[in-house]
Amino acid sequence: MKDQETMSTLVHNARNPLNRISMQAELAKMMVTQGLPTEKIIVALDKVLQGCQDCSAQLEEISNHVKQPPE
Repeated sequence: MKDQETMSTLVHNARNPLNRISMQAELAKMMVTQGLPTEKIIVALDKVLQGCQDCSAQLEEISNHVKQPPE
């Protein structure tokens, strides 16, 4: 049961950066269509890139957990 709870937590934690990526990408899209300054768009896209790195780290944690031998 504990293993299932751990996996649920890890998957939940991986979804958080995906939600941030989605929101920031949508924001960047809106800023482009509204002709906002490039600097603001770059800030949003930097957050997308950071979210990708965070998601990659979470997926690595899930991968490491799956590779662990059962207790």
